[in-house]
Amino acid sequence: MTTRPETPLLDTIEYPRDMRDLTLPELEQLADELRQETVSAVSVTGGHLGAGLGVVELTVALHHVFNTPTDRLIWDVGHQCYPHKILTGRRDRIRTLRQPEGLSGFTKRAESEYDPFGAAHSSTSISAGLGMAVGRDLQGRHNNVISVIGDGALSAGMAYEAMNNAGAMDARQIVILNDNDMSIAPPVGAMSAYLSRLLSGKPYRNLRELAKQVASLLPDPLERTARRAEEFARGMVTGGTLFEELGFYYVGPIDGHNLEHLIPVLKNARESKYGPILIHCVTQKGKGYPPAEAAPDKYHGVSKFDVVTGAQAKAKPNAPSYTKVFAQSLIEEAKQDDKIVAVTAAMPDGTGLDQFAKEFAGRCFDVGIAEQHAVTFAAGMATEGLKPFVAIYSTFLQRAYDQVVHDVSIQNLPVRFAMDRAGLVGADGATHAGSFDITYLATLPNMMVMAPADEAELKHMVATAAAYDDGPCAFRYPRGEGVGVEMPEKGEVLEIGKGRMIKQGDKVAILSFGTRLKEAVIAAEELDAKGISTSVADARFCKPLDEEMIRDLANRHEVLITVEEGSIGGFGSHVMQFLAMNGLLDDGLKVRPLCMKDAYIDQKKIEDMYEEAGINHGQIVDAALSALGAPKAKRHIISAL
Repeated sequence: MTTRPETPLLDTIEYPRDMRDLTLPELEQLADELRQETVSAVSVTGGHLGAGLGVVELTVALHHVFNTPTDRLIWDVGHQCYPHKILTGRRDRIRTLRQPEGLSGFTKRAESEYDPFGAAHSSTSISAGLGMAVGRDLQGRHNNVISVIGDGALSAGMAYEAMNNAGAMDARQIVILNDNDMSIAPPVGAMSAYLSRLLSGKPYRNLRELAKQVASLLPDPLERTARRAEEFARGMVTGGTLFEELGFYYVGPIDGHNLEHLIPVLKNARESKYGPILIHCVTQKGKGYPPAEAAPDKYHGVSKFDVVTGAQAKAKPNAPSYTKVFAQSLIEEAKQDDKIVAVTAAMPDGTGLDQFAKEFAGRCFDVGIAEQHAVTFAAGMATEGLKPFVAIYSTFLQRAYDQVVHDVSIQNLPVRFAMDRAGLVGADGATHAGSFDITYLATLPNMMVMAPADEAELKHMVATAAAYDDGPCAFRYPRGEGVGVEMPEKGEVLEIGKGRMIKQGDKVAILSFGTRLKEAVIAAEELDAKGISTSVADARFCKPLDEEMIRDLANRHEVLITVEEGSIGGFGSHVMQFLAMNGLLDDGLKVRPLCMKDAYIDQKKIEDMYEEAGINHGQIVDAALSALGAPKAKRHIISAL
């Protein structure tokens, strides 16, 4: 069991108001204790570590300077908010992070008034902050709005769209760029800190505003020349020309771990009455915890770990993960076909494409947090005869839906979508669950949609996608380990739109799409034990459907149950449409489409999430028994459980 650190000053802080009068040395002590508490808490629960450690001093400075929650503080992405949660009345629950009924791993409006905006996907903070600033101004209030955005999130176009709009509106908004990869600025020092304080200070800002007013009285050519000269001079000193061109007043770069540098600049920004400001802070991921400093990638997200050694507790897998099977299968296909390329959006490790990149560095592309670009980039490659595999988490592919429709589906381009984390995901909760991809992809013309029942089937589907050139296709697979089946040596190209029978019966038929097949087989065994002969089939394809198999199941059974780990409107809906349009319901077939319930499911153990969703074997059995016990007068009523 991890020993909790001694935190005498932090123990006196329940809410930010308790730290507003602290001296600089006390704030530095508070930051040290807050860092120790963050490490200790995450060692117990697991979660995101490196990003939070990098913003400890910034978190302390922000809550010291600004009047939160009246002043709105938005964290982007929300996984850097653990220190913020500790300082905002949630320290007593910080060791429930990402646990059932515990604190969310991201900011969440329902959790605290100090979380004005939920953020689990990136690059939303500037847009949300601008909306809050406009809401403030229209209602005559004067609070500050601060958006803290990581440099990685600036690779998403949405951030630039928001800055462009904010600059044009000249709304009073503060954006803090947390540059934690030093990807934009070189190391900063005392001179940079001095210039930042000077340029963010009231005298200089007032002088600049006066100069703008004087310039406005000049003829147009002279006004433009004066304005450009001032911006050019500041850009030469600060390097912030890009942000200035977008309409932001740029300050920085400054050391994001130096409270003596941070606090004066934040106070100057707080007192500013003019337009949007961008403060550029350079920080280090994992700051203050040696294992995380040494390996920021491995300590971005962690399982439970030993604080002293940094060793993470990871259970030995019983079967390879779906992610690993996908990556290895794609590598095998790419060795045989040099037209295969891979694209990911800032998730090479999470999707397994880091392994692909080691084998084929010139054929693997990480485009950053830019899912829209990733899809259209792949579409462009497809027009040139390449075979792009776009590996993106299901929940993140939602961000590129228009590109999937307009740039891929309408043009019938053979882009292959590999959707990791399909279905429920446990501790990351509703924001990261891949609940909707079956519904939003299978509804598109030209799109072929598959889902493997196990890791061997995933290998076959990678091979099938590689061989498929008739248009776009997608296959989805869950987080975590496979079910432990024997793996084939080589992926087999499946016949498009053909499922497989797993077990024959004659009263109840269970038709599974995806990895709920194992639960379907268990349910069938339980029904057989009750004297109810049950068939089980693996659909393999949602689109096109195996119409011949579905027709056979409908004609030979009294009850047909579909099962999928996805939302309403997915596989079951496609089956129901086919049954209804082909008169297969007219003889009293009872259909029960089991899918995830129409609600967002909060974080908990994955098996409990399946139970709440209503797609475990027990619920399949209940659906069958209920259908068989229905009165004859209701034989033609189709129920969606």
